[in-house]
Amino acid sequence: MAQKKLGNDVIGDLTQSIMNARRDLLAELPALSQIATPDTDAGAYIPVHPGAAAVYEGTRESFLDQWGNAIFLAPMIAGALASVLAAAWKFLRTSEPPGRKEALDTLYALAARIRVAGREAELEEIEREIDQVLRTQREQPVADDKAERAVTAVNVAAHRLENLIHDRRIHLASQQPGQIGS
Repeated sequence: MAQKKLGNDVIGDLTQSIMNARRDLLAELPALSQIATPDTDAGAYIPVHPGAAAVYEGTRESFLDQWGNAIFLAPMIAGALASVLAAAWKFLRTSEPPGRKEALDTLYALAARIRVAGREAELEEIEREIDQVLRTQREQPVADDKAERAVTAVNVAAHRLENLIHDRRIHLASQQPGQIGS
């Protein structure tokens, strides 16, 4: 007999221990042979705890029987959840700073815009873009010689663009009427 609120595992372990002790002590104490398996029917006069009934009937579940599904499904569910979270993170995060190669591509694309710029304001906007690319590249770590060469390439390209902007400004100034030295 046991309280119904006690877990099936606790009562099952207790029942198993009592039955094992009974078997071990039976030779020394023959009176223990009177301890017998109780009636496990639902209509019995004294109901048997479900944990004890599982021991008597031989239907007690092993650890893997109880937790096998959770043990095998939990890693799959966690992996799927991690994949969904990684996809959401990639989709929702702000754009990461361009790498050194993208920075060079951006700077090279600005050269064509400089050559066709028709106003001083356009050149100033391009200078702000160059400054932003250089600022972003400065924040990235330089880990090895290859990265250091890439930084140098970005700086050389930016210097070339500055020269193009200077030349374009001179050209635009020469196009304006009333300028001395035209």
